[in-house]
Amino acid sequence: MSRKWTLGLDADDTLWHNERYFISTQSNFRDMLIDHCDPDHLNERLLAAEIRNIQFYGYGIKGFTLSMIETALEVTNNTVPGEVIDRIVTMGREMLAHPIDLLPDVAEVLPELARDHHLVIITKGDLLDQERKVAQSGLGDLVDAVEIVSEKTAQTYQHIFARYDTSRDMMVGNSLKSDVIPAIEAGAWGTYAPYETTWELEQAKAPDHHRFHQITTLGDLPELIRQIG
Repeated sequence: MSRKWTLGLDADDTLWHNERYFISTQSNFRDMLIDHCDPDHLNERLLAAEIRNIQFYGYGIKGFTLSMIETALEVTNNTVPGEVIDRIVTMGREMLAHPIDLLPDVAEVLPELARDHHLVIITKGDLLDQERKVAQSGLGDLVDAVEIVSEKTAQTYQHIFARYDTSRDMMVGNSLKSDVIPAIEAGAWGTYAPYETTWELEQAKAPDHHRFHQITTLGDLPELIRQIG
């Protein structure tokens, strides 16, 4: 059957909750090191470590855990107690094992969209972890493909959308920087579905472009597509 659109769907914080677990873990991390570093300064040191380490570990929980360990060593001049390192590793494992909690409207709207459009999950992060999340979400059978990429660029979207024989393409996600702006640069529509909080490295200014749209939840997407035509 001919499909009308190819819809790229971000995964973390677009289909299911994710960032809230990073925030909770980072709060625990601050509490563990409160005697060694001011909490705000610790946040800055951890973010700096994450930025440095993306080129080595990529995005995701494993890189975040290693960055916490590195930061703990830095702020304690390599005197951090072994039990703190053990707790950091345990927190990382707990994040990796956390059950998937779908965002509102996702379970209802994806089957509707799948009837008329190609659906492709396009996500950054650790391969094993992202594959686990997709499998546990129960959404795998509704999508045509799952693309786990190291970065989301205009070239990434052009390459993925070119595989499908549709006249219109759209990327939907909670990151203006990764999901919306490069998709528009690639010639697709970019639809912003904001989450309750956004990681500092994913923040950007909304583009002033006719192919930019914003929705409240994924439940608004079918009507948006009908309006575009």
